[in-house]
Amino acid sequence: MPVEDPFKHAVLGSGVFYRNPRAALAWLQSAFGFEPSMLVSDGDGRLVHAEMRFGDGYIVVDSEWAGHIASPASVGGKNTQSVYIRLREDLDTHCEKARTAGAEIVGEPVDHFYGERQYRARDPEGHVWTFTQTVRVVPKEEAERLSGLSIEGWHR
Repeated sequence: MPVEDPFKHAVLGSGVFYRNPRAALAWLQSAFGFEPSMLVSDGDGRLVHAEMRFGDGYIVVDSEWAGHIASPASVGGKNTQSVYIRLREDLDTHCEKARTAGAEIVGEPVDHFYGERQYRARDPEGHVWTFTQTVRVVPKEEAERLSGLSIEGWHR
């Protein structure tokens, strides 16, 4: 029989792996506004698991604990995923805060045909984060006309 999650996790989260997860925790908090919610250390003080919250979502911040786990810093900067974060605050202000904290802005804030304003930032170990904010509701027909694409499914 299922037991209620005592940590109140969102339905979906993501794991992000770092060579130096303790430094990443501090940086993600200062640059992007994530809040630490759990830190688990071993007897030698090594971080073995950490979680951070952003709104109603969460991420796991962890080390390179197995051969199949790597930070982009360990694989030539390549990313195999990108975390998307929906902002409720001003996107441009968030971008400037991230830039000031040392994020490399790899995609400046821009409005897209589908009604979202987005920017992308690379953290110190090379993870690319996408921050997005709805700026207007776009009907499917308008999105198809503006993009020249055929879209299946749309805002439900």
